[in-house]
Amino acid sequence: MAAKIKKGDNVIVLTGKDKGKQGEVLSIKVADAKAVVQGINMVKRHTKPTQFQAGGIVEKEAAIALSNIAIVDPKEGKATRVGFKTLEDGKKVRVAKLSGEVIDS
Repeated sequence: MAAKIKKGDNVIVLTGKDKGKQGEVLSIKVADAKAVVQGINMVKRHTKPTQFQAGGIVEKEAAIALSNIAIVDPKEGKATRVGFKTLEDGKKVRVAKLSGEVIDS
């Protein structure tokens, strides 16, 4: 099955404490159906010092469920669903349902 959300996409959070915030997808965890989004779902981790890194409280992004995020429409700037379309040259691309704009470059 083709991925509707990919690494590098600009997404908006639909539910939760970060509702309405936008960020770039840093990674996708396909098996868990989760994504890590830049600046979203920030958590604090207490880390021990190692030979290469100082210890302390580190703030980083935690994974968020794919069902709680949506792609931002490139034309409208709002949340949109994703569809697929085959171009004349046979290439399959992702399309924003809201405006019909092609998401893949």
